[in-house]
Amino acid sequence: MQIAGNTFVVTGGASLIGSHVADQLLAAGAGEVVLLDNFSLGTPETVAHLEGDARVRLVRGDILRINDLYDAFKGATGVFSIAGFLTLPLSQNPSLGLAVNVEGQVNVFEAARYAGVKKVVFSSSIACYGEPESDALIDETFPANLVSYQPGSMLYSCSKLIGEALCKLYAQKHGIEAVALRYSTVYGERQHYRGVNALYIIQNYDRIVRGERPTLPGDGSEVHDYIHVADVARANVMAMASDASGEVFNVVSGVETTVKRITEILQEITGSSLEPLYEDDPTAVKATSSTSLRLSREKIGKAIGWEPQVCVEEGIARLVRWIVAQGR
Repeated sequence: MQIAGNTFVVTGGASLIGSHVADQLLAAGAGEVVLLDNFSLGTPETVAHLEGDARVRLVRGDILRINDLYDAFKGATGVFSIAGFLTLPLSQNPSLGLAVNVEGQVNVFEAARYAGVKKVVFSSSIACYGEPESDALIDETFPANLVSYQPGSMLYSCSKLIGEALCKLYAQKHGIEAVALRYSTVYGERQHYRGVNALYIIQNYDRIVRGERPTLPGDGSEVHDYIHVADVARANVMAMASDASGEVFNVVSGVETTVKRITEILQEITGSSLEPLYEDDPTAVKATSSTSLRLSREKIGKAIGWEPQVCVEEGIARLVRWIVAQGR
Protein backbone atom coordinates (compact mmCIF):
# COMPACT_ATOMS: atom_id res chain seq x y z
CA MET A 1 0.00 0.00 0.00
CA GLN A 2 1.23 3.49 -0.81
CA ILE A 3 1.52 5.84 2.15
CA ALA A 4 2.01 9.06 0.18
CA GLY A 5 -1.22 10.85 -0.63
CA ASN A 6 -3.51 8.46 1.26
CA THR A 7 -5.63 8.98 4.39
CA PHE A 8 -4.93 7.09 7.61
CA VAL A 9 -6.69 6.97 10.98
CA VAL A 10 -4.78 6.38 14.21
CA THR A 11 -6.97 5.29 17.13
CA GLY A 12 -5.28 6.33 20.34
CA GLY A 13 -3.72 9.05 18.24
CA ALA A 14 -2.78 11.24 21.21
CA SER A 15 -0.74 8.48 22.84
CA LEU A 16 2.98 7.72 23.03
CA ILE A 17 2.91 5.31 20.10
CA GLY A 18 0.07 7.02 18.21
CA SER A 19 1.85 10.37 18.12
CA HIS A 20 5.04 8.79 16.76
CA VAL A 21 3.09 6.86 14.13
CA ALA A 22 1.62 10.20 13.04
CA ASP A 23 5.14 11.64 12.77
CA GLN A 24 6.25 8.76 10.55
CA LEU A 25 3.14 8.95 8.35
CA LEU A 26 3.61 12.66 7.75
CA ALA A 27 7.29 12.15 6.97
CA ALA A 28 6.25 9.53 4.40
CA GLY A 29 3.92 11.98 2.67
CA ALA A 30 0.49 10.86 3.93
CA GLY A 31 -2.29 13.03 2.51
CA GLU A 32 -4.27 13.16 5.78
CA VAL A 33 -3.75 11.74 9.26
CA VAL A 34 -6.80 11.54 11.53
CA LEU A 35 -5.90 11.21 15.20
CA LEU A 36 -8.84 9.74 17.12
CA ASP A 37 -8.63 9.83 20.90
CA ASN A 38 -11.03 10.20 23.84
CA PHE A 39 -8.27 11.83 25.94
CA SER A 40 -8.89 9.57 28.93
CA LEU A 41 -5.25 8.45 28.81
CA GLY A 42 -3.75 10.44 25.95
CA THR A 43 -3.59 14.22 25.97
CA PRO A 44 -3.73 16.90 23.26
CA GLU A 45 -0.30 18.07 24.48
CA THR A 46 1.20 14.81 23.19
CA VAL A 47 0.47 15.89 19.62
CA ALA A 48 0.78 19.66 20.14
CA HIS A 49 3.88 19.65 17.92
CA LEU A 50 1.62 18.73 14.99
CA GLU A 51 -0.57 21.81 15.32
CA GLY A 52 -0.49 23.87 12.17
CA ASP A 53 0.00 20.91 9.84
CA ALA A 54 -3.04 21.04 7.54
CA ARG A 55 -2.80 17.28 6.97
CA VAL A 56 -3.52 16.47 10.63
CA ARG A 57 -7.02 16.28 12.08
CA LEU A 58 -7.41 15.68 15.82
CA VAL A 59 -10.82 14.16 16.59
CA ARG A 60 -12.33 13.43 20.00
CA GLY A 61 -13.84 9.97 19.74
CA ASP A 62 -14.10 6.64 21.50
CA ILE A 63 -13.69 3.17 20.00
CA LEU A 64 -16.56 2.02 22.24
CA ARG A 65 -18.85 4.36 20.28
CA ILE A 66 -18.96 2.81 16.84
CA ASN A 67 -20.60 5.89 15.30
CA ASP A 68 -17.43 7.83 16.17
CA LEU A 69 -15.50 5.27 14.14
CA TYR A 70 -17.91 5.37 11.20
CA ASP A 71 -17.36 9.13 10.98
CA ALA A 72 -13.59 9.00 11.44
CA PHE A 73 -13.00 6.14 8.97
CA LYS A 74 -14.78 7.78 6.01
CA GLY A 75 -12.33 7.92 3.10
CA ALA A 76 -9.54 6.21 5.06
CA THR A 77 -7.23 3.78 3.30
CA GLY A 78 -5.75 2.31 6.47
CA VAL A 79 -6.27 2.27 10.22
CA PHE A 80 -3.67 1.93 12.98
CA SER A 81 -5.54 0.35 15.90
CA ILE A 82 -3.51 1.58 18.86
CA ALA A 83 -6.20 2.65 21.37
CA GLY A 84 -6.38 0.27 24.31
CA PHE A 85 -5.77 -0.30 27.99
CA LEU A 86 -2.31 -1.37 29.12
CA THR A 87 -1.79 -3.86 31.95
CA LEU A 88 -1.71 -1.34 34.79
CA PRO A 89 -4.92 0.60 34.00
CA LEU A 90 -6.68 -2.61 32.98
CA SER A 91 -5.89 -4.21 36.34
CA GLN A 92 -7.30 -1.12 38.05
CA ASN A 93 -10.50 -1.04 35.97
CA PRO A 94 -11.01 -4.48 34.40
CA SER A 95 -14.59 -3.96 33.25
CA LEU A 96 -13.76 -0.87 31.21
CA GLY A 97 -10.35 -2.19 30.15
CA LEU A 98 -11.77 -5.41 28.74
CA ALA A 99 -14.59 -3.53 27.02
CA VAL A 100 -12.07 -1.24 25.30
CA ASN A 101 -9.61 -3.98 24.36
CA VAL A 102 -12.21 -6.48 23.12
CA GLU A 103 -15.48 -4.77 22.21
CA GLY A 104 -13.57 -1.71 21.04
CA GLN A 105 -11.45 -3.80 18.70
CA VAL A 106 -14.56 -5.47 17.27
CA ASN A 107 -15.93 -1.97 16.63
CA VAL A 108 -12.72 -0.97 14.83
CA PHE A 109 -13.02 -3.88 12.41
CA GLU A 110 -16.76 -3.45 11.90
CA ALA A 111 -16.32 0.24 11.14
CA ALA A 112 -13.37 -0.56 8.86
CA ARG A 113 -15.52 -3.08 6.97
CA TYR A 114 -18.36 -0.57 6.67
CA ALA A 115 -16.06 2.24 5.49
CA GLY A 116 -14.12 0.13 3.00
CA VAL A 117 -10.80 0.46 4.80
CA LYS A 118 -8.19 -1.68 3.07
CA LYS A 119 -5.88 -2.50 5.98
CA VAL A 120 -5.69 -2.45 9.79
CA VAL A 121 -2.44 -2.62 11.78
CA PHE A 122 -3.20 -3.76 15.34
CA SER A 123 -1.04 -3.01 18.38
CA SER A 124 -0.51 -6.27 20.26
CA SER A 125 2.08 -7.26 22.85
CA ILE A 126 4.69 -9.87 23.73
CA ALA A 127 2.49 -10.36 26.81
CA CYS A 128 0.73 -12.88 24.55
CA TYR A 129 3.62 -15.27 25.29
CA GLY A 130 3.22 -15.04 29.05
CA GLU A 131 6.13 -15.98 31.30
CA PRO A 132 8.83 -17.92 29.45
CA GLU A 133 9.72 -21.19 31.18
CA SER A 134 13.10 -21.59 29.52
CA ASP A 135 15.75 -19.57 27.70
CA ALA A 136 14.48 -20.79 24.32
CA LEU A 137 14.28 -18.26 21.48
CA ILE A 138 10.71 -16.92 21.33
CA ASP A 139 9.31 -16.52 17.85
CA GLU A 140 5.71 -16.02 16.71
CA THR A 141 4.97 -19.78 16.93
CA PHE A 142 5.88 -19.94 20.63
CA PRO A 143 2.96 -21.17 22.81
CA ALA A 144 1.46 -18.89 25.44
CA ASN A 145 2.26 -19.63 29.08
CA LEU A 146 -0.11 -17.49 31.14
CA VAL A 147 -0.47 -19.75 34.20
CA SER A 148 2.09 -17.88 36.33
CA TYR A 149 0.93 -14.40 35.31
CA GLN A 150 -0.76 -12.05 37.75
CA PRO A 151 -4.53 -11.74 37.09
CA GLY A 152 -4.29 -8.25 35.55
CA SER A 153 -1.45 -9.30 33.25
CA MET A 154 -3.33 -12.45 32.25
CA LEU A 155 -6.44 -10.45 31.34
CA TYR A 156 -4.35 -8.05 29.28
CA SER A 157 -2.64 -10.93 27.45
CA CYS A 158 -5.97 -12.59 26.66
CA SER A 159 -7.42 -9.33 25.35
CA LYS A 160 -4.49 -8.97 22.94
CA LEU A 161 -4.84 -12.58 21.77
CA ILE A 162 -8.50 -11.85 21.03
CA GLY A 163 -7.45 -8.78 19.04
CA GLU A 164 -5.04 -10.90 16.99
CA ALA A 165 -7.77 -13.46 16.33
CA LEU A 166 -10.04 -10.65 15.10
CA CYS A 167 -7.31 -9.59 12.66
CA LYS A 168 -7.25 -13.07 11.14
CA LEU A 169 -11.05 -13.45 11.22
CA TYR A 170 -11.76 -10.21 9.37
CA ALA A 171 -8.97 -10.90 6.90
CA GLN A 172 -10.48 -14.31 6.11
CA LYS A 173 -14.18 -13.38 6.16
CA HIS A 174 -14.21 -9.82 4.88
CA GLY A 175 -10.98 -9.33 2.98
CA ILE A 176 -9.65 -6.61 5.27
CA GLU A 177 -5.87 -6.89 5.28
CA ALA A 178 -4.67 -7.01 8.87
CA VAL A 179 -1.35 -7.30 10.69
CA ALA A 180 -0.77 -7.65 14.43
CA LEU A 181 2.44 -6.28 15.93
CA ARG A 182 3.63 -7.71 19.23
CA TYR A 183 5.61 -4.97 20.99
CA SER A 184 8.10 -5.58 23.75
CA THR A 185 8.66 -2.82 26.36
CA VAL A 186 8.05 0.46 24.53
CA TYR A 187 9.70 3.62 25.83
CA GLY A 188 10.84 6.99 24.53
CA GLU A 189 10.01 10.64 24.11
CA ARG A 190 6.46 11.53 25.30
CA GLN A 191 6.73 8.70 27.83
CA HIS A 192 3.80 8.15 30.21
CA TYR A 193 3.57 6.40 33.58
CA ARG A 194 1.29 3.52 32.56
CA GLY A 195 3.69 1.02 30.99
CA VAL A 196 4.47 -1.56 33.66
CA ASN A 197 8.04 -2.41 32.63
CA ALA A 198 8.91 1.02 31.20
CA LEU A 199 8.25 2.43 34.69
CA TYR A 200 11.72 1.24 35.71
CA ILE A 201 13.16 3.86 33.40
CA ILE A 202 11.09 6.93 34.11
CA GLN A 203 10.45 6.38 37.83
CA ASN A 204 14.11 5.78 38.58
CA TYR A 205 15.09 8.83 36.57
CA ASP A 206 12.67 10.84 38.70
CA ARG A 207 14.17 9.38 41.87
CA ILE A 208 17.73 10.16 40.80
CA VAL A 209 17.01 13.81 39.98
CA ARG A 210 15.30 14.16 43.39
CA GLY A 211 18.46 12.82 45.03
CA GLU A 212 16.81 9.53 45.98
CA ARG A 213 18.29 6.08 45.44
CA PRO A 214 16.95 4.24 42.38
CA THR A 215 14.89 1.19 43.36
CA LEU A 216 15.18 -2.20 41.70
CA PRO A 217 13.30 -5.47 42.27
CA GLY A 218 15.15 -8.51 43.57
CA ASP A 219 18.84 -8.39 42.72
CA GLY A 220 18.34 -6.33 39.54
CA SER A 221 18.77 -9.30 37.22
CA GLU A 222 15.21 -9.15 35.85
CA VAL A 223 15.43 -8.60 32.09
CA HIS A 224 13.23 -6.93 29.50
CA ASP A 225 13.46 -6.24 25.80
CA TYR A 226 13.32 -2.45 25.47
CA ILE A 227 12.20 -1.08 22.11
CA HIS A 228 12.28 2.63 21.32
CA VAL A 229 8.99 4.17 20.24
CA ALA A 230 10.46 5.52 16.99
CA ASP A 231 11.32 1.96 15.97
CA VAL A 232 7.80 0.82 16.91
CA ALA A 233 6.25 3.62 14.84
CA ARG A 234 8.44 2.73 11.85
CA ALA A 235 7.34 -0.91 12.15
CA ASN A 236 3.70 0.23 12.04
CA VAL A 237 4.15 2.28 8.89
CA MET A 238 6.23 -0.42 7.19
CA ALA A 239 3.60 -3.05 8.05
CA MET A 240 0.89 -0.83 6.58
CA ALA A 241 2.89 -0.26 3.39
CA SER A 242 3.75 -3.95 2.98
CA ASP A 243 1.78 -6.73 1.32
CA ALA A 244 1.69 -8.71 4.57
CA SER A 245 -1.76 -9.69 5.85
CA GLY A 246 -3.12 -12.13 8.41
CA GLU A 247 0.30 -12.15 10.10
CA VAL A 248 1.65 -11.60 13.60
CA PHE A 249 5.10 -10.04 13.99
CA ASN A 250 7.35 -9.48 16.98
CA VAL A 251 8.48 -5.84 17.18
CA VAL A 252 11.44 -6.27 19.52
CA SER A 253 15.07 -5.33 19.85
CA GLY A 254 16.19 -8.91 20.42
CA VAL A 255 18.45 -7.66 23.23
CA GLU A 256 18.05 -8.70 26.87
CA THR A 257 18.62 -5.75 29.21
CA THR A 258 18.54 -6.08 32.99
CA VAL A 259 16.80 -3.49 35.12
CA LYS A 260 20.18 -2.99 36.81
CA ARG A 261 21.67 -1.98 33.44
CA ILE A 262 18.83 0.50 32.95
CA THR A 263 19.80 2.16 36.23
CA GLU A 264 23.47 2.20 35.23
CA ILE A 265 22.57 3.99 31.98
CA LEU A 266 20.53 6.57 33.89
CA GLN A 267 23.39 7.14 36.33
CA GLU A 268 25.86 7.56 33.46
CA ILE A 269 23.61 10.16 31.85
CA THR A 270 22.88 12.09 35.05
CA GLY A 271 26.32 11.69 36.63
CA SER A 272 24.73 10.14 39.71
CA SER A 273 26.65 7.92 42.12
CA LEU A 274 23.62 6.94 44.22
CA GLU A 275 23.64 3.28 45.22
CA PRO A 276 20.56 1.41 44.00
CA LEU A 277 18.12 0.13 46.60
CA TYR A 278 17.10 -3.47 46.03
CA GLU A 279 13.62 -4.19 47.34
CA ASP A 280 10.46 -5.86 46.10
CA ASP A 281 7.07 -4.17 46.14
CA PRO A 282 4.48 -6.91 46.80
CA THR A 283 1.70 -4.63 45.50
CA ALA A 284 3.39 -3.88 42.16
CA VAL A 285 1.65 -5.02 38.99
CA LYS A 286 4.07 -7.15 37.00
CA ALA A 287 4.16 -8.72 33.58
CA THR A 288 7.18 -10.80 32.53
CA SER A 289 9.75 -10.77 35.33
CA SER A 290 12.24 -13.51 34.44
CA THR A 291 16.02 -13.38 34.09
CA SER A 292 15.85 -14.55 30.47
CA LEU A 293 13.77 -13.17 27.60
CA ARG A 294 15.11 -14.13 24.17
CA LEU A 295 12.81 -12.69 21.54
CA SER A 296 13.21 -13.26 17.80
CA ARG A 297 12.74 -10.52 15.20
CA GLU A 298 13.67 -12.76 12.28
CA LYS A 299 10.14 -13.03 10.85
CA ILE A 300 9.46 -9.30 10.56
CA GLY A 301 12.92 -8.75 9.12
CA LYS A 302 12.34 -11.25 6.33
CA ALA A 303 8.73 -10.23 5.67
CA ILE A 304 8.92 -6.43 5.59
CA GLY A 305 12.59 -5.58 6.13
CA TRP A 306 12.20 -3.98 9.55
CA GLU A 307 15.06 -3.82 12.03
CA PRO A 308 15.43 -1.64 15.14
CA GLN A 309 17.71 1.37 14.77
CA VAL A 310 17.83 2.83 18.31
CA CYS A 311 19.84 1.00 20.98
CA VAL A 312 18.74 1.26 24.60
CA GLU A 313 21.61 3.59 25.57
CA GLU A 314 20.73 6.06 22.80
CA GLY A 315 17.01 5.69 23.42
CA ILE A 316 17.23 6.48 27.13
CA ALA A 317 19.47 9.46 26.39
CA ARG A 318 16.82 10.75 23.96
CA LEU A 319 14.10 10.22 26.56
CA VAL A 320 16.07 12.11 29.21
CA ARG A 321 16.72 15.01 26.82
CA TRP A 322 12.99 15.19 26.12
CA ILE A 323 12.14 15.18 29.84
CA VAL A 324 14.63 17.99 30.49
CA ALA A 325 13.21 19.99 27.57
CA GLN A 326 9.76 19.75 29.18
CA GLY A 327 11.14 21.42 32.30
CA ARG A 328 10.32 18.39 34.42
